[in-house]
Amino acid sequence: MAGGIEIREIEAFLVLAEELHFGRTGDRLYVSQSRVSQLLRALEHRVGARLVERTSRRVRLTPLGARFHASLTPAYAALRTAVDDTRAAAGDVAGTLRLGFQGSANDQLMDAIAAFESRHPGSAAEVGEVPFNDPFGPLRRGEVDAAIVLLPAEEPDVAVGPVFSRRRQTLAVSVRHPYADRAEITAEDLAACDLITVAGPAPDYWRRANAPERTPEGRAIPRGPAVRTLQEGLAGAAVGRGAMLLCEPTAEYHARRSLAFVPVTGLPMSALALTWLRNGSGPSARVAAFARALADTADPADDPEEH
Repeated sequence: MAGGIEIREIEAFLVLAEELHFGRTGDRLYVSQSRVSQLLRALEHRVGARLVERTSRRVRLTPLGARFHASLTPAYAALRTAVDDTRAAAGDVAGTLRLGFQGSANDQLMDAIAAFESRHPGSAAEVGEVPFNDPFGPLRRGEVDAAIVLLPAEEPDVAVGPVFSRRRQTLAVSVRHPYADRAEITAEDLAACDLITVAGPAPDYWRRANAPERTPEGRAIPRGPAVRTLQEGLAGAAVGRGAMLLCEPTAEYHARRSLAFVPVTGLPMSALALTWLRNGSGPSARVAAFARALADTADPADDPEEH
């Protein structure tokens, strides 16, 4: 705390100042929208003034809020750097970071690895794929030190770090599917196709989030085959066994002549996050150093407005 102000309140304000959207702020902080509102109210109470104006149509900083943001941003950045540097000095960053990933290793991940290895001579990231149907298993089995997985991640023993690559979802279908020539479809259109699902041991909530059972208006979405790997799902879609939801970067990476990838409006954006096992003392120095590199390589253009 600083002057009675909690760090979480400062973080909520800084992210809200960037997003100007309570829902997206909650997504980035991995808290509810109402929690963001509570943190903002607490901060405004402590400073004695309104920092944010919120109406049914827009969110914006007050003039005082804009001044506060301009003064606070460099101070908070310096604080984060001091904490990270001290943590790194106290621990051993040099060595191999075993890093797992789901889907495809996108450009931001590659940039983060390059930054991590450049900042910490003697360190290296060893990258391996996390099973599509077992996002948290490799962490628990000690096969990786950290893993980049599709959200949500609501496991009590798993900590969630930087969230990135918020992108709209696309539907992978056979080129012979009725949707293949559409410029886009809506979430309600999913009620008319068999949606390929994910087999266990992935948690039920994670499987439902990445292959929803109902449309936003409550219509049932038919169930297609349950797959264990991303390649099984893409193959099933290519031969017409069903359709599969994918984030845009994964769709772009796995483009092939037998598949069409159709943007879907009306669904929450997909997102990736760095995760590690909780141990009561925070992430290891090596994981913390990589988390900072990942956060620092964030691409604002990779976070479009939700459709």
